Amino acid sequence: MASTERVVGLFDGVRLTPTQRRIAHCLVQHAPAIGYLSAAEVAELAGVSQPSVTRFAVALGHDGYPALRRRLRELTAAAPGPAPAGNELQQAVRAEIGNLDRLAGQLADRERIAEAGRLLAASRPLPVLGLRSAAPLAAYFAYFAAKVHPDVRVLDDGGSLLTDRLEQAAEAGARALLAFVLPRYPRETLEALREARAAGLTVVAITDSPVSPATEHADVVLSAAVGAQLVFDLHTAPMTLAMVLLQAICDAAPAETQRRLEAFEASAARRQLFLG
Repeated sequence: MASTERVVGLFDGVRLTPTQRRIAHCLVQHAPAIGYLSAAEVAELAGVSQPSVTRFAVALGHDGYPALRRRLRELTAAAPGPAPAGNELQQAVRAEIGNLDRLAGQLADRERIAEAGRLLAASRPLPVLGLRSAAPLAAYFAYFAAKVHPDVRVLDDGGSLLTDRLEQAAEAGARALLAFVLPRYPRETLEALREARAAGLTVVAITDSPVSPATEHADVVLSAAVGAQLVFDLHTAPMTLAMVLLQAICDAAPAETQRRLEAFEASAARRQLFLG
């Protein structure tokens, strides 16, 4: 397990305040060096006060920040093991396999994904938000979701019209928003999540970490790690999670799902859409 994932494990089962989640995210982002930073340096990186860092350490069960720092050094120390096999391209692919394996482990508890599926299935329309690097994932999800949901609305453009479209969706009857929030976390995406909640929408977020900035603005957070071994991020696990979530939407309304799929297949056959 990589040092970043070991640091994330510190927060399992701990209910953190928004300020504490900001500190946790900072620890994850700077995992290789975080065990050698002072409380003041962590506070500066996270944009919080030094006493907040101390309270955060106590919330994790430590006497203070020095004890937490010792634990962080243990977690981020290089563990002996075999040298990575293959070239850097092979290592990047194998890292993605690891991300998928950890996602599979998270899905042992099906209730969280089922809850998200019920929320999204009941939302008419269903707005799907994805800006910048998250836009292709939003479009990919929406393409398939439209086969089982009568009104899926992709929100992949920012600007002043984005809030208008969120408010219009809420006015039309939307009850929930699905948001893809991936590094580097566009500021506009987080602002849109705040606007969505202000409009009365329940926010379900697919993001890369349980302590990502999305957790401050989402009601349900589903996480899947992003690969960072190549020049540009790999989104294999978040895309897989998106399709698992779509399965949960189908499971929440099986009769309607079957009816809409049969209607699509009949339409596709009539129009001879596909060769096979």
